[in-house]
Amino acid sequence: MWSRWKLLNLGRRFVNYKPWRWRSNAACDRALEYKVGDKIHGFTINQITPIPDLFLVAVKLGHDSTGAKYLHVAREDANNLFSVQFRTTPMDSTGVPHILEHTVLCGSQKYPCRDPFFKMLNRSLATFMNAFTASDYTLYPFSTQNSKDFQNLLSVYLDAVFFPCLRELDFWQEGWRLEHENPSNSETRLVFKGIVFNEMKGAFTDNERIFSQSLQNRLLPDHTYSFVSGGNPLSIPDLSWEQLKQFHATHYHPSNARFFTYGNLPLEQHLRQIHEEALNKFQRIESNTAVPAQKLWDTPREYHVTCGPDKFATDPTKQTTVGVSFLLPDITDIFESFTLNLLSSLLIDGPNSPFYKALIESGLGTDFSPDVGYNGCTREAFFSVGLQGIADQHVETVKQIITKTIDEVIEKGFEDDRVEALLQKIEIQMKHQSTSFGLALSSYIASCWNHEGDPIELLNIGSQVTRFRKCLKENSNFLQEKVKQYFKNNPHRLTLSMNPDEKYYDKQTQMEMEKLKQKIDSLSMKEKLHIYEKGLELQNLQSEPQDASCLPALKVSDIEPTISSTEMDTALAAGEIPVQYCAQPTNGVVYFRAFSNLNTLPEELRPYVPLFCSVLTKMGCGIYDYREQAQQIELRTGGMSVSPHVIPDDSDLDVYEQGVLFSSLCLDRNLSDMMHLWSEIFNNPHFEDEEHFKVLVKMSAQELSNGIPNSGHLYASVRANRTLTPAGDLLETFNGMDQVRLMKRVAEMSDIKPILRKLPRIKKHLLNCDNMRCSVNATPQQMSRAEKEVENFIKSLGRSKKERKSVRPHVIEKSVDSKPIDGNLVNGPQMTRKLVTDPTFKPCQMKTHFILPFPVNYVGEGVRTVPYTHPDYAKLRILARLMTAKFLHTEIREKGGAYGGGAKLSSNGIFTFYSYRDPNSIQTLQSFEKAVNWAKSGKFTEMDIEEAKLSVFSVVDAPVAPSDKGVDRFLYGLSDEMKQAHREQLFGVNQEQLMNVSNKYLRIGQSTRGLAILGPDNVNIDKDPSWVIR
Repeated sequence: MWSRWKLLNLGRRFVNYKPWRWRSNAACDRALEYKVGDKIHGFTINQITPIPDLFLVAVKLGHDSTGAKYLHVAREDANNLFSVQFRTTPMDSTGVPHILEHTVLCGSQKYPCRDPFFKMLNRSLATFMNAFTASDYTLYPFSTQNSKDFQNLLSVYLDAVFFPCLRELDFWQEGWRLEHENPSNSETRLVFKGIVFNEMKGAFTDNERIFSQSLQNRLLPDHTYSFVSGGNPLSIPDLSWEQLKQFHATHYHPSNARFFTYGNLPLEQHLRQIHEEALNKFQRIESNTAVPAQKLWDTPREYHVTCGPDKFATDPTKQTTVGVSFLLPDITDIFESFTLNLLSSLLIDGPNSPFYKALIESGLGTDFSPDVGYNGCTREAFFSVGLQGIADQHVETVKQIITKTIDEVIEKGFEDDRVEALLQKIEIQMKHQSTSFGLALSSYIASCWNHEGDPIELLNIGSQVTRFRKCLKENSNFLQEKVKQYFKNNPHRLTLSMNPDEKYYDKQTQMEMEKLKQKIDSLSMKEKLHIYEKGLELQNLQSEPQDASCLPALKVSDIEPTISSTEMDTALAAGEIPVQYCAQPTNGVVYFRAFSNLNTLPEELRPYVPLFCSVLTKMGCGIYDYREQAQQIELRTGGMSVSPHVIPDDSDLDVYEQGVLFSSLCLDRNLSDMMHLWSEIFNNPHFEDEEHFKVLVKMSAQELSNGIPNSGHLYASVRANRTLTPAGDLLETFNGMDQVRLMKRVAEMSDIKPILRKLPRIKKHLLNCDNMRCSVNATPQQMSRAEKEVENFIKSLGRSKKERKSVRPHVIEKSVDSKPIDGNLVNGPQMTRKLVTDPTFKPCQMKTHFILPFPVNYVGEGVRTVPYTHPDYAKLRILARLMTAKFLHTEIREKGGAYGGGAKLSSNGIFTFYSYRDPNSIQTLQSFEKAVNWAKSGKFTEMDIEEAKLSVFSVVDAPVAPSDKGVDRFLYGLSDEMKQAHREQLFGVNQEQLMNVSNKYLRIGQSTRGLAILGPDNVNIDKDPSWVIR
């Protein structure tokens, strides 16, 4: 997976640091027994550092004979993680590191079967498996809670990266190839194919990505950063198989490797396996992969790029983006990077920041330019700020505003409260327990460590906060001086502008055709025959039954037969509102949730619920205007969010709950302040500021439009499912293309008052305690105080003077089951949910094609099946995984060239087929149909079923953070007993049942289905009157 991902920035995410009491644990105690200089399985320990703030001990090692670097983080966490990264510095845009990342996972010396990586997804209980190509490194991480599984995956990963087969046909499949449109017919035309080729064509339909990539290429033009590590689609066909193998030889060597392990498994076990299975077969080499420092400019530069038009732009005449970017110091200067990261947050985060006030509230654009803020993914960091959605003639104005704002910051500095709020955010994020903490650490250290920075110093966030406070105390102008040094007096500054070209995609297609013609014209008849023969060979290889017996695997018998139950209490606050209390080890953080249903809301207001949720915590409340409210939220909480939810019933497809979820977290000392903020938001929200509302609407519309290229398959699936259940239409209204189009219309309105007037009307139906339930997750010691605060909050809320009737009269009251699994009963009164149904609803088929100016498609097909508690649900869930792994992956990705595709069973009982960044559309729909015929015929083995069960259980048994324990019961009404019954049904699924449910539910003509495609114009669809073209 190619990613210009901003690596997790703990300095930005995490914020009044105080030393904590060290919490000893077995994993850390073991690590502290080591001594510097100890030699273990070919490695020498170089450093041992406890970091109490994060409850971990970091152990740094080096491999004696190869020089491989190693960092082990011991922490009492069962979700153990491994990663290996290589510094990969391409000197062209052929995408060689990205294609290599794909190809090494296609088979290795020890595991020569095709595609062991994807096969291990079904032979493992991994909680995470992936690979990433960044601008200057490639990272291979996995995590699992099972010790045997860890060893299995480690063996496969080590062999893949150090001893890959790198077969020519794998390069053809994953990278690029010339092949006949129909590989079986040499009379059809030759075209470019390949998974990475299509992935990158899809990636560059995202205008934000075009801007970000151009920014990096132009700001750092002297070395590897001037190229596209993921591959430019027009350059990818210049890469040869030989060049790929040579890149592996020079970059994938232990001397250029950094190993990272995390969790509570013993370090010695990891070291022995890594040494014996890989490193002892190598000797040290000089790896010439270092990235030299960028030569600094004497004068600023400007550059302009074009992109495709945005069909959902709020104003077609305002589609220009401009950003000013400043080169910053080397990211291995850890304290300077930490300081600049915090400075970036002060400059751009929230409505109190100088650039938000100056740029966002200027009304010139819709949102900040892409890649805004601090970016530490390259050797030298950079800071970027600008606007998107502006008129072309306002480019100079934006540049002047940026210059003026920098001068004002140098003169005025920052308010103490804003700095304090930022530092508190670090404290909350350090205390918050994530289930993927190991992956977060691996990502966080990757860039700095890649350039010889010290990963342990980077993890010691507490000491950086202490030093930062000291600098502020000693020099009141500390931050202003940084702004002056790095922004005002920095000639290494790039102004990048981008505007749409109506013929952009036509030009891209034309250049691709010219490249194709050039390739074809250079071929001899013998070479053309070779291409045809190789195409047949690849097709045959992809169609052959695959023997994966060489790969290690867990067994279903390795899975725990019963779930571990969660103890909870339920009490009535203010004598009427049910509150679920779940005592958990939350490190002094309190998590609060409230759910309020929408049953009485008039139909015409429903489309505006997502907008209401988006702006509710951003327009002010009580005595606070929107700036003061934002400041209070930053100072007193770790965030407050509001989101619409459509929750399916567990036993009836035509029944659902509609409502809004309110969520927040805070340090225990701030609990009363957080609950007071919620009281003010519920009782006295502000809906008067028309100008600020316009700003929020434009930002929301822009964000939705920008998200389509990365989430097209989700939009296609939501639309396909729209007419299959009563909830489907509401899901489309809240989360689908209808919401994108609505927000575009609202953002275009010259008079926005009619929309603003809808917000108080929604508030009357939603922000009261008529139909509410709440939940609290906190430590046992915090619970009595939490109870009082929630009680005060509930008492402060209004009640309807007269009972409002549900708009949909068919309301079903349903109690959440409280039966025990192992004697752990949910204590207290039952929690009741009010669900709705429509007895007149009849599912119907609908086919929709959204024409978008993309060169790839996003395809979705939904089939109505059964709800969660139905015995067939477990069978269909296993079937979805089986079809994905054993049929659809081959048909859609390997043969079809799409970046991704498969089948899944959603919690609402809709069986969904999908594809992502797909060169095909009708052919993919035919593949979905073939998949059903394949399943009906039972062309799968007991081993295939076993693997599908393992894959499903890796999701079912994924770790749950203390903050999220009990949420399934609170939000979805799923008791431990229901989950255990589903678990037992999963264990019991067999081949005959899978064939039966395929025939019963998925056969064409058997169940109602819906289809949707997002993508380019299609002549075959245009001719078919059964399709609705949008």
